[in-house]
Amino acid sequence: MEELVKPVVAGNWKMYKTISEARELTAEIVSQAAGLSGASLILIPPFTAIQEVKKTTGDSRVRVGGQDLFWEEEGAFTGEISPCQLREAGCDFVLVGHSERRQIFGETDEMVRKKVLAALRHDLIPIVCLGENLEERKNGQTLNKIKNQLENSLFGLPEEEFKRVILAYEPIWAIGTGQNATPEQAEEVHGYIRQLIADRYGKSLSACAIILYGGSVKPANAFSLIKEKDVDGFLVGGASLNAGSFLGIVREASRPNEG
Repeated sequence: MEELVKPVVAGNWKMYKTISEARELTAEIVSQAAGLSGASLILIPPFTAIQEVKKTTGDSRVRVGGQDLFWEEEGAFTGEISPCQLREAGCDFVLVGHSERRQIFGETDEMVRKKVLAALRHDLIPIVCLGENLEERKNGQTLNKIKNQLENSLFGLPEEEFKRVILAYEPIWAIGTGQNATPEQAEEVHGYIRQLIADRYGKSLSACAIILYGGSVKPANAFSLIKEKDVDGFLVGGASLNAGSFLGIVREASRPNEG
């Protein structure tokens, strides 16, 4: 797989789009993205549509990911999907620890760690989500929450493995609410994450780490966020369900690279 080019923009379609709808949206994105350069695009459809999305991306530079995985290769785990199944379906990436998985389905940092290890064993790049809820934000606990999540789920990895992980800061209070962190709030957390990585693995690895922002990202706010030095791209939810808004974000994210 080719090396990722920053900015990285990943679209998480959540529990939206049938197979035919996913095919249509992917075709629109691939067609309209053909003239864009200087960014990496990842589509993360429902499991049922992964193969069709992969087929529709063809030989374009648009890549495909899964929304979750289980940490075993096979077994009596009804309703789960394995890293092997994701790879065969055409995935190069997988979301791990999304706030909806943590909040609704009780996913813990320990479960996230096991999923990350399973993804890496099968050459899937995990996009690992971190973030605080509104109460934690109001109580000044944001940075402590982020530090605990990193230490409990990722900082046990060897350096060579950690290099392959993408991080996504998604303040839970901003997901699907229409609110988003200000550029200054996003930069504070992204910079803190990068400093924690530097303290653990060194400045060289920290500088290369990809840290995405997620939480009500739109074309209107993408440029103000991407201008921050530690924001490397976006994990997009609702705005990725429309080709125009998704590619609008990609264009805004690519503006600092123009010229």
